[in-house]
Amino acid sequence: MLNVTVLVSGGGTNLAALIDSVEKGDIDNAVITTVISNKKDAYALTRAKEHGINGLCISPKDYSDRDEFADAMLEALSEAKTDLVVLAGYLVIVPEKIIKEYKGRIINIHPSLIPSHCGPGFYGLHVHESVLARGNKVTGATVHFVDEGTDTGPIIIQKAVYVKNDDTPESLQRRVMEEAEWLILPEAVKLIADGKVVIENNIAKIVD
Repeated sequence: MLNVTVLVSGGGTNLAALIDSVEKGDIDNAVITTVISNKKDAYALTRAKEHGINGLCISPKDYSDRDEFADAMLEALSEAKTDLVVLAGYLVIVPEKIIKEYKGRIINIHPSLIPSHCGPGFYGLHVHESVLARGNKVTGATVHFVDEGTDTGPIIIQKAVYVKNDDTPESLQRRVMEEAEWLILPEAVKLIADGKVVIENNIAKIVD
């Protein structure tokens, strides 16, 4: 059984999709043991509590430097016996020492088809604003492994979403979540839990 720790900054809609998949049995080889937020009032922590999942607030603002913050995070991940870290709308740059400790065991959901509309500054509505400003006809979401870069790790799954002529950043954001993010994040966790994802030459492959 894979122990999953989810890191989130806001409402936790992707967290909700993961919890739902676990509770329905769609994900049967993993359990969400802990939810960590950098914001004590994040609704994601309420979601966790409602489902009997341990919730913690660990904020960089509460520590004197990034090293102290990283050490606190590593301690929490260790105590949770974490096998896989899932970034689900986590708006904090993950310290390098955590990435090294959990190399190949941290994944992120990004609301575009990487390598388009990604990298520094591309998060939340900014992504969808960029998609509309460029006139993209297709966007979507990507689940990828996390490395030392920003949205540069090996891609696990992508799902496309068509852009409508009357889309706003808000309507597009909602549809990308509903039609892509909430589907492929649980799928990626299940694939990893079932041992069906391997990384070769910095490319993630899904195997039978």
